Amino acid sequence: MRLRVEFTTEPFDLDEAPAHAVVAREVVEAAELDAVDVGPFGNTAEGGADQVLTAVDALLRRSLEAGATRISLQVNVVDESASGEGER
Repeated sequence: MRLRVEFTTEPFDLDEAPAHAVVAREVVEAAELDAVDVGPFGNTAEGGADQVLTAVDALLRRSLEAGATRISLQVNVVDESASGEGER
């Protein structure tokens, strides 16, 4: 099964990325995921279920430890037949 996670961390700071946002970015970029898109107002990552769920666990724990007061996330099952890829 493939999953896609979309997430944001708060509080926002438009002048400089807060520590919790930097940590969240580092977690998903270091995870063994197939696709990562990091942006100023939202982030997405996609990969196998085990890899995504492991990354989400680390993302939640480390972002909260780094000062996040709210983390919004959504996890979706990706239709593998539409992408033409199987689980890796």
